Amino acid sequence: MSSENPRGRDGGSAGPRVRRRADGDVETCVRVLAEVHRRDGYPVDWPDRPGAWLTGGAALGSWVAELDGAVVGHVGLSRAGEGDLAPGLWNARHGTARDTAAVVGRLFVHPEARGRRIGALLIGHAVEESRRHGLHPVLDVVASDTAAAALYERLGWELMATAEQRWARDRRVTIRSYAAPA
Repeated sequence: MSSENPRGRDGGSAGPRVRRRADGDVETCVRVLAEVHRRDGYPVDWPDRPGAWLTGGAALGSWVAELDGAVVGHVGLSRAGEGDLAPGLWNARHGTARDTAAVVGRLFVHPEARGRRIGALLIGHAVEESRRHGLHPVLDVVASDTAAAALYERLGWELMATAEQRWARDRRVTIRSYAAPA
């Protein structure tokens, strides 16, 4: 199966699977991400170095979803970083230190592979991994990404807050912060 065709040569599917991202997957992930960006506008600001954007900050791990041998999705899990709102909200709400939350991020699924619960599978894997580390999974999403917000809410994630965040000197973006169900 071609890595460019998320449905396989015959259009069939043996079902998606998740595995740890390998170094050799990054180039394919960037191509999938470019298609997601073209179609959905995620990420909002296309990074100068998309491969570094994918590999940076995922200190706890990154995974890909495969469908018929092709990489069709990605998710990362990291410690709280600069600009992450959700970890602080989670920890303030529960009276815990900032390092008790893990941030789910860099989540995307190829548009042609959607509708197969791949996003839910990737999120579920990140949640399991987060809990394995004794951390609670949280995430931030741009409020205009209504499809992502709908997915998190279908999966039982709790909206903790909606807030404006400064992304540039003259640019503000509305962010929705979520916590995974307990």
